[in-house]
Amino acid sequence: MKDWASVPLRLGLGIMFMYHGLQKAFGLFGGSGINGFANMLKGLGFTQPVFWAYVVACTELIGGLLLILGILTRAVSILLIVVMVVAIAKVHLPNGFSFMKGGYEYNFIIICACIALSMLGGGRLSVNKKM
Repeated sequence: MKDWASVPLRLGLGIMFMYHGLQKAFGLFGGSGINGFANMLKGLGFTQPVFWAYVVACTELIGGLLLILGILTRAVSILLIVVMVVAIAKVHLPNGFSFMKGGYEYNFIIICACIALSMLGGGRLSVNKKM
C-alpha cells in the first residue's frame, strides 16, 4: 500500500495547485489574473511584483501538473512548500491559525501534505517510475 500512498496526495494537491495557478495566471475560475495578482503582491510590499506573480503562478500551475503526472515530485513539493510558507508569512500569519478568520490553517495542511510527498516521492504510478 505504501507504493500507492502518494497517488491521492499527488492528484489532490496537483488539481488544487493547478486550479489556483489558473486563477493567478489567466483569471480563470474567478481569479484576478496575473495583473490582479501582481497588484496584490505590490500591496504586500513585494518588489518586482509582476516578476513574482509569474513565478508563483507558474510554480502553482506547472507544479500542479507535474504532481499529477508524478514528475519530479520531491523537488516540486519543496517548491510548493516555499510558496505556502511565503503566503503564510506575508498574508495569513497576522490572522492566527483559524481558516475561518483568514488564518494559515489551510496552508499548514497543504505544507504537511507536501512534506509527505517530498518523503514519499511519486510512487509506482508516476511518470518518473515509468521512464
